Amino acid sequence: MPLDQATLDQFLETVTRFVDERLIPAEAEVDASDKVPDAIVSEMKEMGFFGLTIPEQYGGLGLSPTEEVEVAWAITHAAPAFRSAFGTNVAIGSQGLVIDGTEEQKQKYLPGMASGEIIASFALTEPDIGSDAASVKTRADRDGNGYILNGTKRFITNAPVANTFTVMARTDQEQRGSRGVSAFIVDADTPGIRLGTPENKMGQKGAHICDVVFEDCRIPGDALIGGVEGQGFKTAMKVLDRGRLHVAATCC
Repeated sequence: MPLDQATLDQFLETVTRFVDERLIPAEAEVDASDKVPDAIVSEMKEMGFFGLTIPEQYGGLGLSPTEEVEVAWAITHAAPAFRSAFGTNVAIGSQGLVIDGTEEQKQKYLPGMASGEIIASFALTEPDIGSDAASVKTRADRDGNGYILNGTKRFITNAPVANTFTVMARTDQEQRGSRGVSAFIVDADTPGIRLGTPENKMGQKGAHICDVVFEDCRIPGDALIGGVEGQGFKTAMKVLDRGRLHVAATCC
């Protein structure tokens, strides 16, 4: 639930002080090492940054979109790599479960995402189709009570450190377009997942992206977000709508 104004103002004051005293002085170190210091990541976890938008019943702060935007404004007075460290958890990495996940999926993953013990990433973009969620080519073929994933995802933020991926894949190979796409929550240590080399970027040192390759990657049936096939496009659109607010706020 949204914070009362006094609590929000106090939190924003704390965030602003943290940015001024801890993040901005560390920018040169991040640029040189291409890594956000572990000590700062730990502090961000303690302050609740990884769970800003995750509901309180799962250990998050449950901020409203407006409150999330205000926090994003404050954070991005410092280099964007700091925001990126937790940005996928509060936006595209967790929201598929928050919005459309089953209660079992929420109980399993959201508390860890809120604490920062689980780093969540969003695997939609592909080499040939970009981020067109209706045209994904990654396959999720039924195999008994599970699925076999095959395909490549590109430019996936936080993939090198992710513990879970929200994956958009085609479950109905005969159905072209959005109706054949489903969403899955996939553990990063599942056999059959391979990460590409982190991309060299012109900026945002300390924030990493790479390919995620699925090669005969078998996942259980309960990895299907919401438990219903064919809803992946709708899930992606809801997640991206929320995520765009967060990203836009970082550019202001």
